[in-house]
Amino acid sequence: MAYILALDEGTTSARAALYDEQARRIAIEANPIESTHPQQGWVEQDAESIWRAQLTAALRLLDRAKAAPGSIAAIGITNQRETTIVWERATGKPVAPAIVWQCRRTADFCAQIASSGVGPLIERKTGLVIDAYFSASKIRWILDNVPDARSKAADGELLFGTVDTWLVWKLTNGAVHVTDISNASRTMLMDLDSGTWDEALLDIFEIPRAMLPEIASSGHVFGVTAGEHLGAEIPIAGIAGDQQAALFGQACFGPGRSKNTYGTGCFALMHTGNRSPRSCHRLVTTRAASLDDTPQFAMEGSVFVAGAAIQWLRDRLGLLATAAESEQIALSVPDNGGVYLVPAFVGLGAPHWHPAARGLISGMTFGTGRAHVVRAALESIAYQTRELISAMEADSGEKVCELRVDGGASANNFLMQFQADILGCCIVRPADIETTALGAAYLAGLSTGYWKGPDSIEAFWRAERTFEPKMSADQRDALYEGWQRAVARCRA
Repeated sequence: MAYILALDEGTTSARAALYDEQARRIAIEANPIESTHPQQGWVEQDAESIWRAQLTAALRLLDRAKAAPGSIAAIGITNQRETTIVWERATGKPVAPAIVWQCRRTADFCAQIASSGVGPLIERKTGLVIDAYFSASKIRWILDNVPDARSKAADGELLFGTVDTWLVWKLTNGAVHVTDISNASRTMLMDLDSGTWDEALLDIFEIPRAMLPEIASSGHVFGVTAGEHLGAEIPIAGIAGDQQAALFGQACFGPGRSKNTYGTGCFALMHTGNRSPRSCHRLVTTRAASLDDTPQFAMEGSVFVAGAAIQWLRDRLGLLATAAESEQIALSVPDNGGVYLVPAFVGLGAPHWHPAARGLISGMTFGTGRAHVVRAALESIAYQTRELISAMEADSGEKVCELRVDGGASANNFLMQFQADILGCCIVRPADIETTALGAAYLAGLSTGYWKGPDSIEAFWRAERTFEPKMSADQRDALYEGWQRAVARCRA
């Protein structure tokens, strides 16, 4: 039997999953990824550790599933986006730690660019809001702060890649330097409509063209793995940034289909087909995963801290032993007791784009207990999602009646019910919530003929549970107004 292997390198873990011809997940393995915070607002990871964690997860998976390397028909890769790695072309050695998408070290520079005369040009060409979130300013920072990096880059001695590019480079022993259209659209260096690196953007950020990988469609045979890594030469046939992969894995192939992923951050995407929208409510336009050169687009809203807020309660405050117990703790109180937690630990993402905002807890009294704070943290994820969905509805003129959900925190039944209540729409959770890995698998399988087309895999999508709104409109609006007041204090 042949399988599809998906490599899912996220912000907090590197996972590997194996799928059969019915898109059933046979097994999954994960290794943790550690982040460091050398200064306030900075977030870094070790690129070599990312590679080792991902390779180890894949090898352990094949061993556990008793799957021979020769039984792997193709590999799909999905990854944390925007995270920036620069390495030496000759040795493959990174010249600096990977700068993670959450890192705010370039916020001041981005503010200067945004207020300059080139700000509108950048936003028009890229579909993005100028922010430290994206890759371009991170690359520039490395070139400006690592000794000799700028001169080496100019001479073609250094390469840039997001995590997908890094993993392909390592898997092919440096034979392939490539990215897909969905990841490229998050760098702030690609013209969104043409799908090519833009010389004007490269000049603005002072980044040599020679550093950048080739851009290809998401469904594409990019190369083959060196046999020494997984035991066979296996086609790498699908790549997509994690959120576009999740959109694909949720079978959201056409205009109006929407999903929200509850992971470290929270990411809502609405597919817009071949239409490239421009948001009036500070969302971004991105390339959706595509099987060929036909452009596909999506409107996206990004929340920087979602599930990470629960990890913070567990690891920093000691309010939880495990993230999973947050559900029962939240249900132990009838409401939030007037407590709101705004997890702006690295600023606020869409639709605010306020890098200087910092987290706060408001509304506490002597009656406030652990359960109220835990509940407020979970509720904050749903409130932030409402901000994104409201902006999408305003931009599109369409009401979102159904939101497909995935990611680790979507397993929390309290959160999903509260999300349905605060949105006033149905929340649909699939049988397999690991849709990021599933989307990468779909791309690889479709590109190699393992599956015949999107219609064949759309039939694989199955709902596990639908959460319908139960809250009155008055209560919903009153709670949301309280959230908006807390955000206003946070911004101030």
